[in-house]
Amino acid sequence: MKFSYVNPTLIQFGQNQIASLAKLISKDQKVLVVYGGGSIKKNGVYDQVKAALSDFDWLEFSGVGANPTVEVLDKAVAICKEQGVDFVLGVGGGSVIDGVKYIAASAVYDGDGWDIPSGKHVVKQALPIGAVLTLPATGSESNQGSVVSKAATSEKLAFMSPAVQPKFAVMDPDVMLTLPPRQLVNGLVDAWVHTCEQYLTFPAGALVQDAYAEGLLKTLKTLGDNYDKQDDAWRANLMWAANQALNGLIGSGVAQDWATHMIGHELTAAYGVDHARSLAIVQPSLLRNQLEVKKPKLEQMGINVFGLEQSDDLALRTIDAIEAFYHSLDVATQLTEHNGNKAEAIDTVISKLEAHGMLALGEHQAITIEKSREILEKAVA
Repeated sequence: MKFSYVNPTLIQFGQNQIASLAKLISKDQKVLVVYGGGSIKKNGVYDQVKAALSDFDWLEFSGVGANPTVEVLDKAVAICKEQGVDFVLGVGGGSVIDGVKYIAASAVYDGDGWDIPSGKHVVKQALPIGAVLTLPATGSESNQGSVVSKAATSEKLAFMSPAVQPKFAVMDPDVMLTLPPRQLVNGLVDAWVHTCEQYLTFPAGALVQDAYAEGLLKTLKTLGDNYDKQDDAWRANLMWAANQALNGLIGSGVAQDWATHMIGHELTAAYGVDHARSLAIVQPSLLRNQLEVKKPKLEQMGINVFGLEQSDDLALRTIDAIEAFYHSLDVATQLTEHNGNKAEAIDTVISKLEAHGMLALGEHQAITIEKSREILEKAVA
């Protein structure tokens, strides 16, 4: 193992922590509060944020939806530039926080903001940001990554930069009480696949990372099997597990895959599939396609996470168990949003992968366009 790891995001975890915003942001900073469709005004989160910022100079921007588009986010960028905003606070789930990262980076860039996710501009600086998490899923509240979309071209791309690492993340599990089951299940599946992307590669002797990843997977499996958002511990464990799945720790010093995400992003961009559900559609087919190279880790997962017995077909039974877990959550593992035209759907996704340079994916860069097509043949209904 050889790696450099630091996570500077301060975590304020637990009930009634939103009030701590008053101490986490300097009062001489002009704050832009960014949120989504307005649910925070119904569940009390907005009022808590407003109370915490009562002595601050702040303004707000709403309307950041799932899979945030630059068409919307650029309006917030303009506000930052026009109003002299010093700090951007995202109040929401991963989509809002990803959007805030784009806003913060674009606000100090003179060119087209889409240059950032498209790779034409490397982010070296950004406005400081913080997060009040309302939906556990992406881990965006304490990492350097952001994924944004461009509606005009049906594209969904990612960028990473230490400059957009949140200064702090407020994580109060009580904000999950009013979330619908679909959103909480999406968060659970998202965290599950994040963990798999860093774990289901090949053995590297990284005992700590493997054990931690397996602990997260067993936690998420237990939460999925015993859904109960009214339970304080259930909510807290999901919120913390989703954070730990993608804060950089379990991926340090080990190979990472992310092919499921790259293909899944194209399903979301083309057909509006929920992000987590696009992952559940792609992953089982991808694992079966890459069975031989992933066999040792799949067998390890089968034994240590699912409690399966050793056998010649253990790796395949592990994939079956993953797929069964998704089905138990009422999450589909085949694309049905393409209106039945399978050939056209596959061609659409393949053309997007080619356009975005996704020609060699996976931990071995062995998932070629041809392999992606094979995966989609199984993943598209």
